[in-house]
Amino acid sequence: MGLKTHKFFLRILLIFVIFPSSLFRLEHNTTMTTKAMERGFKLILGSQSMARKRILAEMGYDYTIVTADIDEKAIRTEKPEDLVVALAEAKANEIISKLGGESQFAKDPQPTLLITADTVVVYKGVIREKPTTKEEAREFIKGYSGSHGGVVGSVLVRNLKTGVKKGGWDKAEVYFHEIPEQVIDDLIDDAITYKVAGGLTLEHPLISPFIDSVVGGVDTVMGLPKELTAKFINDVLL
Repeated sequence: MGLKTHKFFLRILLIFVIFPSSLFRLEHNTTMTTKAMERGFKLILGSQSMARKRILAEMGYDYTIVTADIDEKAIRTEKPEDLVVALAEAKANEIISKLGGESQFAKDPQPTLLITADTVVVYKGVIREKPTTKEEAREFIKGYSGSHGGVVGSVLVRNLKTGVKKGGWDKAEVYFHEIPEQVIDDLIDDAITYKVAGGLTLEHPLISPFIDSVVGGVDTVMGLPKELTAKFINDVLL
């Protein structure tokens, strides 16, 4: 077996061991996606997140991107579930205003759906958003070492033609092995660390070897719960 083939099979095994729950959702999500696409609609993703773009593409959707310009720090709630829902709603409202209001879409032959989302990490009961300094990033990542962190992610789907909207949240827990100091240093020097909630990204090649397990949906951790997204798309098209 060649080295590339060996690495490929190791990667597949890693997916089955660490991310088993997501595999069982695939067939269900695919069915809902197919039904939604048969109805015909346009899709706007209100995010520049590479992970969210990839997840939507994996689900089989074509989309355009319009981002929101909001002050996320100005929106505060005590519960992380309320916070991610409120932020997704605020992003949607700002994007709709930027597009000229929902009335612009009322007479379109096909509905246009807007998807917004937000994600936070919860560590020992404290909400963590994107780290803003190297010191904060180090504190975040060192905290995960040999420990675990919760992830709460929301998704909001809004039919701009009818005004119907559906939203909700999902959560997952990520457990880590001990993370070496050198790896922490390298992550702190990587710009992507400052673009994700809690400085946490599962697919990063530096951090993935130190993930022990994920309880819940990997897609939730990455920023867009597939099952909720597929369900809400179908719901707002009814």
